[in-house]
Amino acid sequence: MIDIGIIGAMAPEVEELISLLGDHRTARVSGVDYHEGFLEGKHVVVAQCGIGKVYAATSCEAMILRYSPRLIVNTGVAGALAKGLVPGDTVIADRLCQHDMDTTPVGDPKGLISGTGKIYFDTDPRSVKILTEEAAMLGMRAQVGIIASGDQFIASREERDRIIREFSASACEMEGGAIAQTCYLNSTPCVVIRAISDSADGEASVDYPTFLVSAAKKSAALTRALVRRY
Repeated sequence: MIDIGIIGAMAPEVEELISLLGDHRTARVSGVDYHEGFLEGKHVVVAQCGIGKVYAATSCEAMILRYSPRLIVNTGVAGALAKGLVPGDTVIADRLCQHDMDTTPVGDPKGLISGTGKIYFDTDPRSVKILTEEAAMLGMRAQVGIIASGDQFIASREERDRIIREFSASACEMEGGAIAQTCYLNSTPCVVIRAISDSADGEASVDYPTFLVSAAKKSAALTRALVRRY
């Protein structure tokens, strides 16, 4: 059994972690490479899933079925929603939702995931506690909060304000909610770490390429700290 499975959508979010693996071996499943090895003394597997909820969910399911990790960690970057968050800050999710899930025309509340009866999926409390402590030790500005996922790059103040109003989310991105749902269905603990790369408003398309790499490195550093202590 693998200790920890780590998933990131893009190369900058996982390439440093993959480069540090000892006894590194790779298996390819459904077009995704799963990098197995040892990191910070733990047996881990790391995958770059691709952008969006479908890639995230299918890669997470494949990881769980093939490797049976005790914990899934989703690491990467996000747009800021909560006041005061700036590029380089970190949000550690205690709950996740999918802001683009909408069956309200048939009487459901916004964001309800059909078949689960849930809008929000909880993350692993132990991991959240470790990450909060490690962020402080690393000198990172971090907050615990809700992360909202959807198959949209949020780059307008109107959409940003809608997600805040409807879900009270601290950050938005495109994979974490799908990974949290997949882990819930498989009874696998998970946690989601997001370093802020942009403000999810009219300036997002400018901020994102500027801060992507530096934000991804911060999320990866916090992921390593979690692996070391978990």
